[in-house]
Amino acid sequence: MQFRRRYTKDDVSVFDMFEYDYRTSVIRNPSGEVVFEMTNVEVPKQWSQIATDILAQKYFRKAGVPQPDGSLGRETSAKQVAHRMANCWKAWAERYGYFASAKDAQVFYDELVYSILNQMCVPNSPQWFNTGLHESYGITGKPQGHYYVDPVDGELKKSGNAYERPQPHACFILSVDDDLVNEGGIMDLWVREARIFKYGSGVGTNYSNLRGEGEKLSGGGTSSGLMSFLKIGDRAAGAIKSGGTTRRAAKMVCLDLDHPEIVNFINWKVEEEKKVGALINAGYASDYEGEAYRTVSGQNSNNSVRIPNSFFDKLKAGQDWELTARTDGRVMKKVPARELWNQIAYAAWRCADPGTQYNTTINEWHTCPEGGEIRASNPCSEYMFLDNTACNLASANLMKFYDAEKNVFDVEGYEYNCRLWTVVLEVSVLMAQFPSKEVAQLSYEYRTLGLGYANLGTLLMVSGIPYDSEEARGIAGAITAIMTGIAYKTSAEMAKVLGAFPRYQENKEHMLRVMRNHRLAAYDADEYEGLSLKPIGLKARYCPDYMLKAACKAWDDAVELGEKYGYRNAQATVIAPTGTIGLVMDCDTTGVEPDFALVKFKKTFRWWLFQNHQPVCSHCIEKPRLYRITNGIDH
Repeated sequence: MQFRRRYTKDDVSVFDMFEYDYRTSVIRNPSGEVVFEMTNVEVPKQWSQIATDILAQKYFRKAGVPQPDGSLGRETSAKQVAHRMANCWKAWAERYGYFASAKDAQVFYDELVYSILNQMCVPNSPQWFNTGLHESYGITGKPQGHYYVDPVDGELKKSGNAYERPQPHACFILSVDDDLVNEGGIMDLWVREARIFKYGSGVGTNYSNLRGEGEKLSGGGTSSGLMSFLKIGDRAAGAIKSGGTTRRAAKMVCLDLDHPEIVNFINWKVEEEKKVGALINAGYASDYEGEAYRTVSGQNSNNSVRIPNSFFDKLKAGQDWELTARTDGRVMKKVPARELWNQIAYAAWRCADPGTQYNTTINEWHTCPEGGEIRASNPCSEYMFLDNTACNLASANLMKFYDAEKNVFDVEGYEYNCRLWTVVLEVSVLMAQFPSKEVAQLSYEYRTLGLGYANLGTLLMVSGIPYDSEEARGIAGAITAIMTGIAYKTSAEMAKVLGAFPRYQENKEHMLRVMRNHRLAAYDADEYEGLSLKPIGLKARYCPDYMLKAACKAWDDAVELGEKYGYRNAQATVIAPTGTIGLVMDCDTTGVEPDFALVKFKKTFRWWLFQNHQPVCSHCIEKPRLYRITNGIDH
């Protein structure tokens, strides 16, 4: 592949294109005592103190880094981190023939370093934690039970050490069998999850295979039920600090709506929050790390229910919904559909769990149904694909492509960025190791990626466009269509050189159908009004013409090249929450979310909410994010 320079120059070091500051980063506990302090942290001058703190406290490697005096220590500069990641991607891509020439490889490296230091686009947190530690510093570590597929011979192999192949993927979906101790079963899941949490990633699982409480066991007894095992997994996740840092383990629990224990699952956190309130009233510490919260279960996962369209048919007709046994499919109980729906709504209001995942619609847009059904998501729900697959992410800072004086979005620069980082994510699949044989095999066979963006709310706000408006939806749709179209176009470009993903042929017609539907969604919806075809696309009257044209062209190219060469990746884009990496890019808003206050605090305010009798959002508390405290809590 060829790469041209856009932001860098042949005769200037990319590191010399920035001015730098040396700063101090400090963490204090509630009493004011310093618990972390680092001086002389080198960052580009335009970085805020918050971005500096994120880098120093979370992303700097804390041990094993060669120092000028020959000793081993920690990273101290943004330059080191940008180099070790970009150099690692470049080195792996060179080894496996991704570049047309050595010059293209150097341009690739320089443009990536510029992108990171300029806060234009950065990868997910596990890349910051793990990528390049071996390539740049020679860090190895004993093997942790990871696997990979050798791209040379296609053979599944066990990793020889912890870092020669990093774990760059943030998002995992694991399966679990209705088996207690064997491989692939319940207890084995906790081990696989631990490998994922240790290196800073998150995992989601659909637990619907597990039989409900009271179902018969082969030995003649009865099952203790799904909820008893979910509580064990919750405790295991709570004991692990993600990536060995202050990030908490990220875990998603999904359950099909017809599971026998669905009612208990829906109300799990509602009931646990009642216990917390009672303990706080009894005098136990009310902060999240205090005794009240450490005593109850359900505090270490996001929960979601998988809802098929057939449920809404029952809901509309006022009928009962059937809960079925996992062992033999018999109906164990019937619940009025409206009652179940009301419980989901109340629980979501009370503690933000469970979320809802619309199973039928999700699978209608599945690119690879021959591999099975999509049954679950990662913890933040941006990645939905087959069980035992993984996705690595990168997110672009949209404000870096916006000219406020001219009120123009730099489409060409954005397209360049999307192509560049799509290649990064593909190379990250090449170099990765995975927590199980199954994930290693399927990641090699499907090669799913997750390019996304952040700061959409800021872009709209500084453009003077209300977030909840047709104009905002038109611009957001165009930006998303451009990104996704360019990503799949790049994937097809790589397929031309490197071949399509191994499971492409059996899914070819399905994937091309989904790609054509995406293309249809990019075209002007008004053209279809009055016709039998439902208008699903962008509306030209609400979207700048130059953006609409770019979106349409991106998808025309993506489909045309895909029809010729196939695609290197079964999935190319997601839009992640971009919590921590959004802060390191100095984004004012995360992912696709609106801004919600002019002053924001990255704190946990659960104690305030209880003292003022406000509903608690477990998603926000479990994943500390930006929020506003007024008379309540807003997302």
